[in-house]
Amino acid sequence: MSIFSKIKSAIFGEKGPLGSGHFGTPKADAAPTPTPQTPAPQTTAAQPAPTTAAPTPQAAPAAPAPAVDVEAVLSGIAAKKGVDLNWRTSIVDLMKLLDLDSSLDNRKELATELGYTGAKDGSAEMNMWLIKAVMRELEKNGGTVPANLKD
Repeated sequence: MSIFSKIKSAIFGEKGPLGSGHFGTPKADAAPTPTPQTPAPQTTAAQPAPTTAAPTPQAAPAAPAPAVDVEAVLSGIAAKKGVDLNWRTSIVDLMKLLDLDSSLDNRKELATELGYTGAKDGSAEMNMWLIKAVMRELEKNGGTVPANLKD
């Protein structure tokens, strides 16, 4: 699993808002439409012809999952853990908050995944680019992210 996928799963849940579940809870699939039963052929002419059965109600299509408020989820995780990490501006702190390995090797891998073209040396420049790129990608994948976390 890619580093970004791990970040996304930690925030959105197992499948995420664009997958089959939201916050890890599988979405109930629409019930299959029952096949109408065909009546048995009539054996005597004295019985009235069968009437057409009432239409079977169709299950409504599932509504799209609401967008995940990324800032609220991350703030909630931080509050629940009782930690004071600077996850809004630090990729290392974001990864620590989500219990992910924040080593330079993992950040290099994340930088490659997200298309970083600069030196992958763990510099402040790379790390600042990463946190904003992660937030932009979370938004592309169904999250709601405030502008100040992406720009």
